[in-house]
Order: sequence, then C-alpha cells, then structure tokens
Amino acid sequence: MTSPLPSGETLPQPALNPPASVAVFLVATIDPGGEAVVREVLGSLAGLVRSVGFPSPDGGLGCVAGIGARAWDRLFGGPRPAELHPFRELAGPRHHAPATPGDLFFHIKSARTDLCFALAAELVRRLRGTVTVRDETQAFSYFDSRNVLGFVDGTENPVGRAAADAALVGEEDPGFSGGSYAIVQNYLHDVDAWDALAVEAQEKVIGRTKLTDLELDAPGSHKDVNTVLGPDGSEQKILRSAMPFGRPGPARARVRELLEQVGLPATAADRYPHELSGGQRQRVAIARALAADPDVLFCDEVTSALDAETAVAVMDLLTELRDRRGLALVLVSHDLRLVADRTDELIVMSGGRVAEAGPTRRLLGSPEGLTSPSPAGAE
Repeated sequence: MTSPLPSGETLPQPALNPPASVAVFLVATIDPGGEAVVREVLGSLAGLVRSVGFPSPDGGLGCVAGIGARAWDRLFGGPRPAELHPFRELAGPRHHAPATPGDLFFHIKSARTDLCFALAAELVRRLRGTVTVRDETQAFSYFDSRNVLGFVDGTENPVGRAAADAALVGEEDPGFSGGSYAIVQNYLHDVDAWDALAVEAQEKVIGRTKLTDLELDAPGSHKDVNTVLGPDGSEQKILRSAMPFGRPGPARARVRELLEQVGLPATAADRYPHELSGGQRQRVAIARALAADPDVLFCDEVTSALDAETAVAVMDLLTELRDRRGLALVLVSHDLRLVADRTDELIVMSGGRVAEAGPTRRLLGSPEGLTSPSPAGAE
C-alpha cells in the first residue's frame, strides 16, 4: 500500500508521475523493535526528499513509499486499507512469481543517478539496525522507453484523470482516499535466447509491433494474457512504472558459471534463501566458497541439516569438485559413517586437542559397523 501516513495533514505521494530516467527500488523487512524508528523515518520522508533534491531542482527527485500488509498493524493502530494483503505466490508450468518478504518499499526516481543514490544511501543509513534490506534494484531509462527486449513499455498506461481513477483509492475507502496499492515485480529474461528469435516471432510473443508499437491480434501473447476484464466486461487498468535493470558485466557470468559448477540453474542467483531447498542452499554456499578459487575447501558439518538422500548428493558433488579442481577437502563432522565413507585420513579431537590421528580405515574400520556419533574432524 502506498499512502500518506494516516494521521495529520499530508500531501499525496507522486505515484502518478511518469517514470524518470533513473530509479532505485528498495524493499526491506522491519526487524523486531524497529517500528518506532521506521515511523519516524516515514514521517520525515517528504522533508528528506526536499533536502536532498533542493540543490538540484532540475533533477526532479521524488520518492514513493509503501507499507506491506504484514507491517501495517505493527506500525499503526486503527483501521487498515480495505484491500491491503500479502502478495499471493503464483506458479505455472513455465513461470513462477514468488511471494518474497517485504514490509517497506521505496521507489526513488530522478533524472540524475547521483540524487537517487544519495537519497537511497541516506534512507538506509537512517534505518540501519531497524530494517533488513531484502532487495535493491537500480533501474534506468533505455532507448526511447524500451525494455531490454527492445519493445516500448507502458504504451497502454492511463493518463490524466484515467490514471488517477485506475491507481488511486477513491471514496470506496474514504480513510485512505488518495493512497494507492503497489505490486513490485522483477521480470528476468534470457536476453541471448530472446535475441536469437526473429522479429516476427518476438512480436507474436509480445502482441505488438516492435518498430511502431501497434497492437496485434495475437492470442496467447503477453498483451493478450495480461488483459484483465472486470465483472462488467470492461478492461481493468493499472499504472505501470516499468524500467529495465540488469548486470551485463563479467560478474554475472561468473555467478552463472559457479552455480552451474554446483548443479544449479543461473536463475538461482535471483532467488531468496527461503525459495531454495536445504540442498540448494548448501550448493549455493559451496559456490560462494569456490568463488575464491581455493586450494583447500573446509566443510564444517556440511550435511548436518540435510536428509540422507540430499546429503549423499552434496557429498558426491564435493567429491567431484575435489577431483576436477584438484582441491584438498577437509570435513568436520560428528557423523562417523560419513567420515569413514568419505575420508582417507582422520584426526579425532577431544577437548580441543588432537586425541588420535591416522588413516581413517585403521581408526574407524568400515562405515557399515558405525552407528553412534562422536566428535570427529577428518581430512
């Protein structure tokens, strides 16, 4: 929900303003006990925007702040916006729209990158210790308002009175009249695969001509499936502030390479930890360790939180990486069966001191005879 604070006299936020050439989108969750500081920062936001933007009036600095459904009652007493609710996760056979955590949303926009950066940095500084930033996306204007797929975005946005009717709460919820509901989405594209398509094929996917932006009669296109009709058959309008974002440099390619080495798709880089399984999170941790090109990989209780099947898969991956990259693999584990099965040399620790050391088979025997765990460090 984007809205002025519900108490006192307020000015509406610039939710209807057209997209600027630069934007920063921040999504954060409120830490326990951080509510008072968050209320103070929200209450002073308009003044902060004026202060940062005052020396550069040509920059057109603005900021729209939103408050999530789960945070509203923590921040404010009394009524809440009638239609405010958490985003409901959507999953289909090909695409997935996850419900990611978010209590606060800031859409910072300007004609100048430095102004966006300055305001974002000051907001994060003032909220430090009271919120956790979950997502920061820096966006930009791209070739005559086109997206990274090469098509003009926002041609069907309502304007003027129609924009206010579509985007602002009206008298149906008088306590929050003038506010608005916001949905934040990051669309991820395989640009290389897209560029390999002929223009005619791209136009059928989007439902518009690429050069002239004219609508096509293309059933199943993006335009077709995203047209929503109301009970009376009229098209339901929304106000979009879509802007491209991306990381074309070698860092992105390096992340993709590391994820592929541990058996994960490149799209895992854009997921939150709660969207990954336990085994996938462990693979991400291994990928992060490999980023430093280590000679020794130190794994502390690497399978302790995993089920048996996933633990075997992770250990198979580590063994493969050891052999392929010429690593020395050090395991620290209380699981004696794991130690006996996966190591050649063993160091037994007791009270922080080495109690015994030697070949694993001599000290432990075969894995089949081991059942009870005891502290062990193995290499």
